[in-house]
Amino acid sequence: MKVAIYSRVIDYDDQNEIQILFSELGRRQIEPVIYQPFFEQIINSVRFNGNNISTFSSSDDLDETIEFIISLGGDGTLLDTVTLVRDKNIPILGINFGRLGFLASIGKEELYSAVEALVNRTFVVDQRSLIHLDADRLLFGDTPYALNEFAIHKTDTSPMIKIHTYLNGEFLNTYWADGLIVSTPTGSTGYSLSCGGPIVFPDSSSFVITPVAPHNLNVRPIVVPDDNVISFEVEGRADHFICALDSRREIVSRSVQLAVKREKFDVSIIRLNENNFLRTLRNKLSWGLDTRN
Repeated sequence: MKVAIYSRVIDYDDQNEIQILFSELGRRQIEPVIYQPFFEQIINSVRFNGNNISTFSSSDDLDETIEFIISLGGDGTLLDTVTLVRDKNIPILGINFGRLGFLASIGKEELYSAVEALVNRTFVVDQRSLIHLDADRLLFGDTPYALNEFAIHKTDTSPMIKIHTYLNGEFLNTYWADGLIVSTPTGSTGYSLSCGGPIVFPDSSSFVITPVAPHNLNVRPIVVPDDNVISFEVEGRADHFICALDSRREIVSRSVQLAVKREKFDVSIIRLNENNFLRTLRNKLSWGLDTRN
């Protein structure tokens, strides 16, 4: 079995867990294929126990021999992993070395269980929808999609902007705001939630449209089916605004034409059997800890 491993950077305090992971992979005769910049970070601090080590540098290096990809970090690291996997349908297992971890929901204390689950195929694969960006000029290269959200923002020093929003060409609303978020169900527990958006279940086949600091107090988030094409026209005093897909951003002219829709492919996220969405909500949001319960 070959398993790809991706990480941005690992803290010194986490090196023991990294060693445990590679030791366990070696014991299970699993061949790791390590992201090259990460391999260069750990080559002098991790013993690979005779593993046949190889590396990869880009999405093109991930071929059909890779059965899984392990993301070591927080949710941001897993979002990076999604841009590497693209439409290859390689299941992603997220080990949480970060903080909150809605996506990378498997704790680093569960490393043994996670590797055992891969070997025995005793895991659950959740299919998560993506959001795709269309524009009248090239944006975000060959990865114009996101797992969490698409967002429009004013630039740092500009006043609020007006975002005319349409569903399948029919006018929905003009948002006078600092920005607008269109999140997937997965992204409903991210940036959208922090701006007052609702939590929706990952399999709900919907988009959540959430304004950022709206000028009108009667404007509220709205949930729409994800078979809609949502298009935008942006007005403002500044000549440019920020367009974002997850943590990736580009500065674009206000004359650019934008539309989002559901991506043609989904991404596969691995979870252990007991780590379902409700349990993640309770753990991460501390639901049920009220002393009156």
